[in-house]
Amino acid sequence: MQRLTGVKTLYRVGPDGPQGEVDAIADGTLVWREGKILWSGPASELPPEYAAASALDTGGGCVIPGLIDCHTHLCFGGWRGDEFAMRLEGKSYQEIQAAGGGINSTVRKTRAAGGNELADKAALALSDMAALGVTTVEAKSGYGLNLEDELKQLEVYRQLNASQPVEILPTFLGAHLVPPDYVDRRDAYIDLLCHELIPQVATRGLARFCDVFIEDGAFSLTEGRRILETAKAQGLGLKIHADQLSTGGGAGLAAELGAVSAEHLEYASPGDMIAMAEAGTVAVSLPIASLYLQEPYLPARQWIETGARVAVATDFNPGSAPSYHLPLAMLLACLNQRMSPAEVLKAATSIAARAIGLESTHGSLAPGYQADFAIIDAPDINHWLYHFRGNACLATFKRGRLIHGQPERWSV
Repeated sequence: MQRLTGVKTLYRVGPDGPQGEVDAIADGTLVWREGKILWSGPASELPPEYAAASALDTGGGCVIPGLIDCHTHLCFGGWRGDEFAMRLEGKSYQEIQAAGGGINSTVRKTRAAGGNELADKAALALSDMAALGVTTVEAKSGYGLNLEDELKQLEVYRQLNASQPVEILPTFLGAHLVPPDYVDRRDAYIDLLCHELIPQVATRGLARFCDVFIEDGAFSLTEGRRILETAKAQGLGLKIHADQLSTGGGAGLAAELGAVSAEHLEYASPGDMIAMAEAGTVAVSLPIASLYLQEPYLPARQWIETGARVAVATDFNPGSAPSYHLPLAMLLACLNQRMSPAEVLKAATSIAARAIGLESTHGSLAPGYQADFAIIDAPDINHWLYHFRGNACLATFKRGRLIHGQPERWSV
């Protein structure tokens, strides 16, 4: 049994309540054993039965639930730095894609890469993410776009879940784009998804969710509905890339089908916002993508006012969001979406957990939750996000075990 001492501010962040309710406790403490939280609250109220727990002094930092990046494209071949320069010269996302760049460029590189190569590259990113306080990551496929290479990406996630400590929730995104070899046979590719890939993914337990990119140049509402209904019938949870570059109705479809989340949403209609709020579908904001694409940011205040829950994630991918720095995404949400630090903390912890179906076990420091937490070198989250620096995370714990930080300082 172990406990924290010297905590300036402890953020328990319960799973319910308003977006900005984070249950901040001055001079708090946290007790855990065997990967589960036993007690959290003011140090002055520590029950006697926990007083003998091995103590770990945080030195006056604040303690937050382990951050959850609930939208990434973690496994991919190559990079696309040349497209960064093209965008700065005025080329649009759609123009780059039409010229053979964009997603298709990464598909070629991912197909050419072996599974071990992809796993090694993704493992390096996960190690860096853990150093930032991230303990759980949703990770999509979508750069294979054929039977062999979509399964290869998902097998990489299975391998990484067994070989490193950051927890991965895999999502099947075979409907990321119609690949060039099917461009004149769209129905044949959708048949491949519905009759072969989705059943194999579900039967082999390779993914928790199925996602579809509904957008001009990707998949239509009708196509997306067919794919998602097939996935739902196979027992997969649903997600949708929706309304990123235009108002396409994807957010409304997410609400109608009971999707756990819809993601991007910069151009979602007011009616679809209300529908998602009523359905309980989480709105996942991806501000790093808005920064790189120079597109509008999700209007978080409008979403929150409808009663919707807003999560914040990185969208880490090699094209439109080539960064896995979740605290940076949180800062951007504060500055460009007018979210408070408290709202953003909840967005990257308990609401992010809800966006991957783990709200009853992850994203909170309440008793009974998994002991995933980070110790931040700041007295509170206002100072942490205001005084932005490369990394203020001193230590990260997953299931109560140190996964980032100096062992001689943080082991008890």
